[in-house]
Amino acid sequence: MEDLQKAIKEIFSFEYRDEPETYITSSGRTEICGNHCDHQHGMVIAAAIDCNVLAAVKYRNDLKVRILSKGFPKVEMDLENLDLREEEYGTTAALVRGIARVYQQNNIKLRGFDAVVISDVPAGSGLSSSAAFEVLIGRILSDNQDPVFVARAGQYAENVYFNKPSGLMDQIACSVGGLVFMDLQDPENPVVEKIETDFDSFGYKICLVNTGGSHANLTDHYAQIPKDMASVANYFGKEYLRDVDPHEFYNSISKMRESVSDRAIMRSMHFFDEEKRVLACKEALANKDFNLFLRIINTSGVSSWRLLQNVTAPDPDADQSLALALTLSSKFLNGKGAVRVHGGGFAGTIQAFVPNDMVNEYADRMNEVFGKDACIIANISK
Repeated sequence: MEDLQKAIKEIFSFEYRDEPETYITSSGRTEICGNHCDHQHGMVIAAAIDCNVLAAVKYRNDLKVRILSKGFPKVEMDLENLDLREEEYGTTAALVRGIARVYQQNNIKLRGFDAVVISDVPAGSGLSSSAAFEVLIGRILSDNQDPVFVARAGQYAENVYFNKPSGLMDQIACSVGGLVFMDLQDPENPVVEKIETDFDSFGYKICLVNTGGSHANLTDHYAQIPKDMASVANYFGKEYLRDVDPHEFYNSISKMRESVSDRAIMRSMHFFDEEKRVLACKEALANKDFNLFLRIINTSGVSSWRLLQNVTAPDPDADQSLALALTLSSKFLNGKGAVRVHGGGFAGTIQAFVPNDMVNEYADRMNEVFGKDACIIANISK
């Protein structure tokens, strides 16, 4: 973090011919259990990790905003007009404008600012660089807001102004910090509980392997998962699977197949089982039963691969890097630790819990196969 701060101060001084007034940070996140449950108002365990987004900031006396962020076009805008602009879909300006709109609607006084942003959260790595940035902007606009409010403002901006559907899990994990259990049955009032666990105390590290697979042309595959789950929920007259009785679901499979695809049924089976696994993980960590926790994570990974089917896209030419990484990791761990797909799936990142005495060799092997620095050895950020 000190190296980032030194670099960002120099860039700020060069860009704005001034000195920053303050430094504000946010973290990336890793999903621990609850794969693809958040968009169905389900339960999730996630953690903020020590990959950071840092901003050097100086506030202005007007409502103009200037943001220089490495790897992205420079943003110059003002907060006078916060109406939705379709031409801004998919842009940084859309996120800033959307978050500011939520703050304005909640009578939070807005100030313009100049900022330089540097991140060591790898974009496209599945560590949620977008949610980390949203939380960062929320903290810049007002640094004393409730973390869940900041998270909800970020999600609103991403859904409405940026025009990308997402659940609330990423933003809450980045905003609240630490290891967090969340129940999203009522997204307006999510239940958020900290879990006081240090994986190092059990002799394990979280390793996140960016397999380098491209997310291009995968949007439809990501979108199909909530669509499939919604088709099952709609069969029972509900909007989300969380509101469907699992017993009624299992008793209705034979009849359901007349109007709902088998894939949608299997993806829903994953959801109902994953909900139980989230609660079991929470209890195992509370009881400091790490061996049970690892077994649950491995089972979650198998379910994502077999039932949720988000390891390889249904295409004969689909990228198989996730499947390769999972297989190599399982062979390397040889019954120790745990491994699973991470985040949306189809391409990107896997997660492994690796014993401390194996972690360096594991990282070396993953880097050899998937490229330099592909393996991130992560720590939970408080």
